Amino acid sequence: MRVYGRKILEEALRNNVPIKKVFFQKMKNPGNYFLSLIKQVEERGIKYSFESEENLRRLSGTKKHQGVVFDIQEYRYSSVEEILESKTSPLIVILDQVQDPHNLGAIVRTSVGAGASGIIIPKDKSVKVTETVVKVSAGTVFRAKIAIVTNLARTIEELKEKGVWVYASDVNGTPIYEEDFTLPTAFVFGNEGEGIRRLVKEKCDRVLTIPMESDIDSLNVSVSVGIVLFEAVRQRRMKRAE
Repeated sequence: MRVYGRKILEEALRNNVPIKKVFFQKMKNPGNYFLSLIKQVEERGIKYSFESEENLRRLSGTKKHQGVVFDIQEYRYSSVEEILESKTSPLIVILDQVQDPHNLGAIVRTSVGAGASGIIIPKDKSVKVTETVVKVSAGTVFRAKIAIVTNLARTIEELKEKGVWVYASDVNGTPIYEEDFTLPTAFVFGNEGEGIRRLVKEKCDRVLTIPMESDIDSLNVSVSVGIVLFEAVRQRRMKRAE
């Protein structure tokens, strides 16, 4: 997988992502931040070279490479068990066939910012971690735990058996401000066009909705994830403060 950007390289180094090689742009007067990235790469024994701006543009396919392009091994997915073990009171995002890599990247960044335990996606008809996801997430995908499962409905049943409350986010349900998210919680969000599949929704404990002040019936899935997750964060902070 080939990705680019200074912040993304920093995240990859911070999270010990296996890097095959880094291509830095030749610069007459590189800044301290740029030099620090070169030093970290050198200290870790990672292969690197200096290239012309033209070569970096060719390698990355864009002018926006920020002087850094690098090759990494394929993304390492986590297991559902690893997600559950990462927090004493899990906060999990489940995506039912979300297909836009920009949405997944934004959801990953929001989930990491909210301290979520991880993200679960189905094997079929769902976007996986791509170069675009890495870029849109600003490299935070390297901090996230993402699990791929064969059967989402069965996974929801298994989560419930382990004490996790599973909520479907949909247009018709209980307002999110009326539920308690301080317990182990998972939120299910649906496909950009069709929402949550019927069987998946039926496996959830309850259906939630984000109250609207106008006749708009839905939000972009990445926006919905942010609103719901940070309501859970707000509730958990208040409980810790009590």
